[in-house]
Amino acid sequence: MSAPAERPPSVDALARSLGASALPHPILVDIAREAIAAGDPGSAAARADAFRRTLLTPVINATGVLLHTNLGRAPLAHTQAAHAQSVEFDLATGDRGSRQRAVGQLFARLCGAESAMVVNNNAAAVLLVLAALAAGRDVPVSRGESVEIGGAFRVPDVMEQSGARLVDVGTTNRTRLADYAKAIGRNGVDAAIVLKVHPSNYRIDGFVEGTSVSELATLGLPVIVDIGSGLLDANVPWLTGPPPAWLAGEPAAAQTLADGAALVTFSGDKLLGGPQAGIIVGRSDLVAACAAHPLARALRPGGLVLGSLQDVALAYLRRDAAVTIPFWRMVDVPATVLRERAERIVTEAGVGEPVATEALPGAGSAPGVTMPSYGVALDGDHLAGLRAAPTPIVARVRDQRTYLDLRGVDPEDDADLIHALRALS
Repeated sequence: MSAPAERPPSVDALARSLGASALPHPILVDIAREAIAAGDPGSAAARADAFRRTLLTPVINATGVLLHTNLGRAPLAHTQAAHAQSVEFDLATGDRGSRQRAVGQLFARLCGAESAMVVNNNAAAVLLVLAALAAGRDVPVSRGESVEIGGAFRVPDVMEQSGARLVDVGTTNRTRLADYAKAIGRNGVDAAIVLKVHPSNYRIDGFVEGTSVSELATLGLPVIVDIGSGLLDANVPWLTGPPPAWLAGEPAAAQTLADGAALVTFSGDKLLGGPQAGIIVGRSDLVAACAAHPLARALRPGGLVLGSLQDVALAYLRRDAAVTIPFWRMVDVPATVLRERAERIVTEAGVGEPVATEALPGAGSAPGVTMPSYGVALDGDHLAGLRAAPTPIVARVRDQRTYLDLRGVDPEDDADLIHALRALS
């Protein structure tokens, strides 16, 4: 007679054996059932770990792309006590207040604007401005600025959803002021505003010509400028010394408004270094029109985002953003310091070699430019092994070598890098 088949463990017992994963028991029960149904109860621990890695988790960004869209763009720590918050409450009068007042007044001051408001991302900011100011009317846009940015965000599609009508102006590589004037004066065109979009994720070189904001401001229509990246001031007064070379040509909110823009929109989680948000700054009457539009409620941010943005704005006003905002700490570190870290990591890990690298801002900010950096290189492709580390490490491979760029890595994470590199050998 053959031996009886081994009886599988109970679902509950197997689920409880996975308690070290720190997953909720109902999830572990599902995983245990799947493992037993597959005839492989021993795979339950691996299945639990695989599920845990589908959840949001801290990672170490060693890609050299500082604002990595897939890794949450700008890293930012924000803590907030579990208290009620004066999100829409006026402490002076005891009446209902404005959700936009606290943070809006700070960004207006930072940008030299009359007013400002916040929505949940920059695509929403552009959508709201178009819907509030140009629904049912025409909006001239240069053909070279009718762009697609990450995630299939296309200017023509957003304009269509807003109810505004796109009027193509000029050509892909050359658009002059006369092209705008001709489009606005064309029979049947009812232009409400002029939209200028910074093509933040690509650059055209060679036989090109564009129209500046100051030139567009002479047309007699409100000029709306989407600068995208969130650079507040081209002079970067929060850093010591002159503006970094890699920022050359990147539009900034303060200067764009000074040049005559009626409204400027930008992201909170790019060069601003804050949470995901869209910020609208400019003329108070136009900001008020945006705030009064029905879409404003659907696109408004919650108290956590507002609290985080307030911290960021106050850091800029204190002029200590280079210390308190992680993104600016990253870009302000001398390459010599990164080299010393790389040499120490290689020595302690016993593998790899320190190498000079080039980091880039990422997320469509300052396209085509890099900054000197340093990191660790290993022969072969070790991406999967690094991702499997207790704190996953995201690196990159080029020419069959794995590179871990240190400019985007907090020095406090060096010990985790060393541990992961040792585990690869």
